[in-house]
Amino acid sequence: MLKPEAFFDLQAFEHGEVFREAEAVWSALERLEAYLEALVHGRTAFTGLTGQVDKTLVVYEGEARQDLEVRATGPKGSLRAFRSGTLLEGASVVLPGAYLANDRIAIGSGTVIEPGAMVAGPVVIGGNSEIRQGAYIRGNCIIGNGCVVGHTTEIKASIMLDGAKAGHFAYIGDSILGRDVNLGAGTKLANLKMIPGTVSVRCGKELVDTGRRKIGAILGDRTETGCNSVTSPGTLMGPRSIIYPGVSVPAGHYPAGTVVMPKKDALRIRTLKPRD
Repeated sequence: MLKPEAFFDLQAFEHGEVFREAEAVWSALERLEAYLEALVHGRTAFTGLTGQVDKTLVVYEGEARQDLEVRATGPKGSLRAFRSGTLLEGASVVLPGAYLANDRIAIGSGTVIEPGAMVAGPVVIGGNSEIRQGAYIRGNCIIGNGCVVGHTTEIKASIMLDGAKAGHFAYIGDSILGRDVNLGAGTKLANLKMIPGTVSVRCGKELVDTGRRKIGAILGDRTETGCNSVTSPGTLMGPRSIIYPGVSVPAGHYPAGTVVMPKKDALRIRTLKPRD
């Protein structure tokens, strides 16, 4: 019930090997740092490039360059890189004002890191993702393809599967966001309980000790949270769950399709019927 397959479809996830089928889903967080260090060990496109970016960096074919043209194109004004007028398909862009705390950073094709973002490795960012202005990536993170780490969003020691989005004012600590999870503005995934000791998770009648002092939320594929919602340390939501705006969710395991909504002087919790 608490294994990775109960929360995520990992078949197409590039970093699925960080999970173990026979272990609790949060065990991936234990392996995260070593896994990332192995990926960024040696030379990356950012080797030797640290500090504030003062001129636009274009990452193309494994090399970061500052002599290429970048301009907004298309109906959505997406930033694209050009060389002698020729579009460089798949190039990634790091805009001036971004800050690279170290060079243990890898990014996929088509990703944009905006001014004011701070990135500390080890971190791997997939393709076609957005690291928006004011984002703070504190290291030991996997951010998948098509993800968004938005304005004033902080993430540390966490995994975002493909399509996961935290667009505005979120905190993601020691957490795992499944495929196409969306965090409403101001969502906080708390990762440290106020009293000493490791975090335990209630699953049915059983109380399972995670063995971790810090653990945030595990949000299954396509789970959504409303604005200004908060999850307690050790909150595990099955796929397709919904957390209403302004709700504080108690720790524990919630099955797929759970809806957590406010009720007068209490919370109302129900389970959606599986879709055909």
